[in-house]
Amino acid sequence: MTSATPDDADIVDIARDLAPTGVLRASINLGNPVLARGTADSPGGVTVDLAGEIGARLGLPVEYVCFDAARKSYEAMATGRADLCFLAVEPAREAEVAFTAPYVVIEGVYAVPAASDLTTPGDVDRDGVRIGVKAGSAYDLYLTRTLRHATLVRGEEGVDVFRAEGLEVAAGIRQPMTAFVTAHPELRLIEERFMEIRQAVGTTRARRPSTVRFLTELVEELKADGSVAASLRRSHQSPGLVAPPRADDATRS
Repeated sequence: MTSATPDDADIVDIARDLAPTGVLRASINLGNPVLARGTADSPGGVTVDLAGEIGARLGLPVEYVCFDAARKSYEAMATGRADLCFLAVEPAREAEVAFTAPYVVIEGVYAVPAASDLTTPGDVDRDGVRIGVKAGSAYDLYLTRTLRHATLVRGEEGVDVFRAEGLEVAAGIRQPMTAFVTAHPELRLIEERFMEIRQAVGTTRARRPSTVRFLTELVEELKADGSVAASLRRSHQSPGLVAPPRADDATRS
């Protein structure tokens, strides 16, 4: 990614506020292959690149604290074991996390048996329909607060509990769900998304407003100059996933 020195004269104070230990601890969710991949010893992907760029701007070494699920990444952030996180913006998380605008927008979709009569996301929310979800994921949180009739069944992986318990529906992120259905021709996707998942950079709400503003402005810069798109390409993801500018930046452009 690009590397330029921020104009903010208080950059040293921001570094101390964001990383009081002197090391920027970035919580990375390896369970989302769109955002991160590799191993805990050698992670890669757009979130790793973003954390590295934030560390470079602040003159901080970066420690990647890796997890296999978003809920674990969130817990590390909320309990002080990480300084920075990369999670979907959800009301249940915003009580503890101050988010930037999103850097990537991905989609939540459903998979169903090929013979299922469910053809749209609206069809899924009916009595008797059970949906397998990854516990604590963005789509688990979203469906928990929006479904009125269907039942969620949580597991370590939504597709695993879907298959193990013979559920009617599996929920997940479009890219891995597409690969899952391709590998299992007895299934099909409901192509229409049931939600947009707005992935953003976050830190604790105890941080100073200037620190959150620095993160927010840096994310917008890296979206605008093509750095986020380039990182997505390097990890074999579509650059079309880059989020649009936040509203006030779009107004100024």
